[in-house]
Amino acid sequence: MGWWKETIAIVKENDPAARSLLEVLLTYPGIKALAAHRISHFLWNHGCKLLARMHSQFWRFWTQIEIHPGATIASGVFIDHGAGLVIGETAVVEKGVMLYHGVTLGGTGKDTGKRHPTVKEGALVSAHAQVIGPIEIGAKAKVGAGAVVVSDVPSDVTVVGIPAKIVRVHGRKDEPVIHQEEEKREYYVNKMEHAKDASHRSSSL
Repeated sequence: MGWWKETIAIVKENDPAARSLLEVLLTYPGIKALAAHRISHFLWNHGCKLLARMHSQFWRFWTQIEIHPGATIASGVFIDHGAGLVIGETAVVEKGVMLYHGVTLGGTGKDTGKRHPTVKEGALVSAHAQVIGPIEIGAKAKVGAGAVVVSDVPSDVTVVGIPAKIVRVHGRKDEPVIHQEEEKREYYVNKMEHAKDASHRSSSL
């Protein structure tokens, strides 16, 4: 299946307001932004960095969606509405992901190299959620509207709040399993923080 056909099929599958092929092509800014990103990303990967940035900024003006040309976005991604959406340079968005308006896949400003999130296949990030840093949103995970996510989210869970906490696992509100998953997340966050502190101390010697 070609990129255009797959992208339009995803829109029609997920949005009951999409009535026709022509309507989707003419009125959905998410499709325009994703199509433009394919060109920007090609230019970026072939050394035309400035031209890639200029192209992406032009389409940011027209769609209100800002996607850095360095971001890696698979086919079959659905951006619904899209206004205010920001995707950073080293972000990775896999097939079947749904992103809503106001979402940020951003960096902390402190990391180098891979510094933006990876959103795995089939995940959903709701309106105005802020996903920050080189973290991973697991496959089929759901991030609630307005959540602030600063640590990895396991597959097939729902997180909400500031900072985001697990409220459902496999679609169920199973308190013992939720508590266990949150303990794991806290352990790995603390471990990463200790590793970063050790790295900073050693680099200053």
